[in-house]
Order: sequence, then C-alpha cells, then structure tokens
Amino acid sequence: MTETKITHVAAGILIRPDGQFLLGSRPEGKPYAGWWEFPGGKLEAGETALAALGRELEEEMGIRVTAAQPWLVQTFTYPHARVRLNFFKVTGWDGEPHPHEGQAFAWQRPGALTVEPVLPANTPILRGLQLPAELAFSNVAELGEDAWRERLEQRLQAGLGWLVLREPQLDPAGYAALAARVLAQVRRHGARLLLHGAPGLAGELGADGVHLPARELMKLGERPEGWCGASVHGAEELARAGELGLDYAVLGTIKPSLSHPGVAPLGWDGFSALVGQGWPLPVYGIGGLAPADLADACAAGGQGVAMLRAAWA
Repeated sequence: MTETKITHVAAGILIRPDGQFLLGSRPEGKPYAGWWEFPGGKLEAGETALAALGRELEEEMGIRVTAAQPWLVQTFTYPHARVRLNFFKVTGWDGEPHPHEGQAFAWQRPGALTVEPVLPANTPILRGLQLPAELAFSNVAELGEDAWRERLEQRLQAGLGWLVLREPQLDPAGYAALAARVLAQVRRHGARLLLHGAPGLAGELGADGVHLPARELMKLGERPEGWCGASVHGAEELARAGELGLDYAVLGTIKPSLSHPGVAPLGWDGFSALVGQGWPLPVYGIGGLAPADLADACAAGGQGVAMLRAAWA
C-alpha cells in the first residue's frame, strides 16, 4: 500500500495589538483559488517550521517576523494533498503587509469574520482564536457562594470572559441550581459559562458548553455540542482530545498545588515538552498558577493559564 505523502507547511497568524488577525486569499492558479487562509507556505528541505515561516512571509507580503510563538499543529487531507500545518502566532514584525503574489488581505476579528470561504483546515484555528488567555475555574467550595459570586461580579466587570463552573462537592440538584444562577449572572456581562462534566445540563440551561474531567474524556465517543474542553495529564489524553476535535485542553499540574498534594509538578519544561509534540488544539497550563505566569505559559507554547484560587484572589 502506498503511503500518502505529507506536505509540511508553516502558517502565520498575524495578530495586531487590538486582537485583529490577518487572512489572505489564495491567488488564481492555485487549488482553492479565492478561498481565505492564514499566510504561509511549504517547508523546504532541511528547513525548520519557524525558518520557513519567516521566509514565506517575507516573500508573500514583505514583512520580517520579529516575534512568533508555535501554537497548533493541524493535519488535514484535501483532494489534492495531505498537509501538516504548523501554525504560529505572530505578534511582532517589521514592515507593513503588502500582497506580492496577487492575493488580497483582510484583517478580521475573532468570531466575526467578514470574508468567506475559509480553507477547511483553518476552521479549528478560527475557533481557537476566540479563546481567552485566562480560563477561570469557580471556587464556591472554599469561599462560599455569596462571597464567590461577589468576587465573580467584580471579575466580570473587569472583563473576565470565560468561566468553568466546577463544584464537585455539590449534589446534582444543588449544582444545577447554582449553574442556573451563575449563568444568569455571566450573561449580564456577555461572558461564557462552561459546566463541568454535565453536557445534558449545559444543553438544558443553554450554557455555552462543557469542560470534561480526564476520566470522562477517555470514555467519550464524540464531542458534545457547544464549546468543549478537557483536563489532561499527558500525551495519551491530549491525543484523545485532539481526535475528538475538542476546543482546548488544560494540562497540569505545572507547579505544586493544594488541589493535587503530593503530585510531582510538570514545570514549564515538562509542559513545553508535551505541548511541543504538536497538537491540533490550544493547551492551557494549570496548577499553582497566577496571572504573572501568563508570559511563561505562552513562551512554553501554551494558550494561557487556567486558575482556581488565584482567579479570585
């Protein structure tokens, strides 16, 4: 049996300080001409993905990349080719993008595209760009509902956008009642609420999705509707999250944590080694983290930080 050749590609997501990102149209004469994609191109023999990214963006649009972070790796099979795309977040460059190959450019906002169609391999990337740098987990168990919801209100007013409601000490009825109250609260601020391991309840209440514990992730046959992420602890669970097409994973524990006493932390080196294997979904670090860890998380290839206690400090 002939093995399908994989073409390795580097693609850059140029992100401006206001959060807008750049899409380019494929020029006439190429497959999928007129479709929109992230700029980039094929790796040459012996070339790293980062080196190919810099070369391609200079050739295609005349910019010199000064800051780029490896983000996601997506393998996709088109009728004409099978490609492995190494996506980078590009946050620094010299020069202004100008089309050098007959393509058009369009700056876009996450979740509000004004151009179409977009290449199918780019669709999960567009979804990932809507994710925040901070993912907060609730802490009613330690703070009590009144104190925690008061702190939640302060965080929502300050711009907190995504919340996972994880309260394993509650019975199903108590959790459902709390979820309804919290959902009404986050909706007033336009934030998103994910329920912890309760896809049926999420659908019933109209929540935005679910966050799955690792034990449920490994038993899952297909991803639930809406936004869906999962907690993971290693490569096997990351692979399963990727196979199911989940939107993100939370990997830990990064530092010693009260939630996991006695568990050897991964550290940022261990996190980077796992994330650097290349996954099709963004990965957050979790465990003993604070907002000050965000830069380390991004430098290690992560989407950002997930926090429990520090989110409400």
